[in-house]
Amino acid sequence: MKNKRRDFIKYTGLTGIGMAGGLFNSFATGIEKDKYSKENNNGTAMNYDSNSISIIGAYGAWAAGLTGNKLPALSFRKREFTNLSAWKKQARGRLIERLSIPTLGQIPRVTVKRQLEYDGLHIEEISWQLPYGPPTDAVLLKPVHSKGKLPGILAFHDHGGQKYFGTRKITRVSDEMHPVMLEHQKEYYEGFAWANEIAKRGYVVLVPDAFPFASRRVLLKDVPQSMRHGLTDDDPENPDHIDQYNKWAGDHEHIMAKSLFSAGTTWPAVFFAEDRVALDILCNRDDVDAGNIGCGGLSGGGMRTVFMGGLDERIKCAVCVGFMTTWRDFLLNKAINHTWMTYVPILPNELDFPEILGLRIPLPTMVLNDNEDELYTPDEMKRADSILAELFKKAGAPDRYKCSYYPGPHKFDKAMQAEAFAWYDKWLKR
Repeated sequence: MKNKRRDFIKYTGLTGIGMAGGLFNSFATGIEKDKYSKENNNGTAMNYDSNSISIIGAYGAWAAGLTGNKLPALSFRKREFTNLSAWKKQARGRLIERLSIPTLGQIPRVTVKRQLEYDGLHIEEISWQLPYGPPTDAVLLKPVHSKGKLPGILAFHDHGGQKYFGTRKITRVSDEMHPVMLEHQKEYYEGFAWANEIAKRGYVVLVPDAFPFASRRVLLKDVPQSMRHGLTDDDPENPDHIDQYNKWAGDHEHIMAKSLFSAGTTWPAVFFAEDRVALDILCNRDDVDAGNIGCGGLSGGGMRTVFMGGLDERIKCAVCVGFMTTWRDFLLNKAINHTWMTYVPILPNELDFPEILGLRIPLPTMVLNDNEDELYTPDEMKRADSILAELFKKAGAPDRYKCSYYPGPHKFDKAMQAEAFAWYDKWLKR
């Protein structure tokens, strides 16, 4: 696959770090069962071996120990939390405080740029203007000749080291596709445009470009000359230009993240604010049953699902694909493999990463993992699974949570899509 997976890691803000062969395997064993004791729900101290390898060297054991000797302060797993509604109000309030979500005002006016029929679907290419940046492009899909209100899906595209592209990663609007996207869908989705496939089952599906991808990407002409590295915005659809832009955009991630922190907000907050606008637009459509809305996506789309699913109860069914682990996994093993878009300062003291998605309990929630996913360690994927299972069990809704594991690397293939689609059907087509 021409080292595409390595390129994905490299373009998520890590270009300056040497990604030598075998790196993933060395980090995957950074936490070993005989070196790290299990988290104790009673709050007793955990023992860490200071000689264990971590991505921050000898400091890993100390850093992990800062939160490792107790459950996070607002974890529903703690015995003192017995009232689900009161806990959700308190924990969500703290998450919103930590995110510092920007205010985007009223729902923007939607412009329909083009309508067409393709693949048995009615497709609308639409856009809207937020208070900042270029217009957001989006694709809406539903079955041709559908009548009445249909359940809706807010479909999130992945990161994939491809900031030049957004909606095109998971949609198809003609037989002609950009060769980069043809390869992308083949590698990560087994050749399927999954937004099309779920729309065919009787859904209105909205796929917006995320910040800062595709229509929302940072243009070279808008940054200082000294930062452009001799690149321009000319010849944009040329694969060589796209590759150069994606490398540049990967290097730019740490700048964007630090600038957002300096502005008093966080990257996940900007994602959520913009995705909430997309959800507003979807719910306000006459052809959408606003009481039956789902969301989901792979990788970066899975990360957006965690925050959207955890914070907005209009999402009645959430499917997180290829983005579920613990803060400890990021800290000790995998922050080197991930985008700057993930992190919320201070929050790990109060909620573990899976507990963000767990804020939606008891609403239906699915997590799909790949056993050989190089972005996470297997033990921590399983620990995140056990945390979510414990939350749903305590809430009296164990049947509302499901986690499945599939062979292979980071992907959302046909078999995984089939399980996700059946889960949506079960909860949104009642």
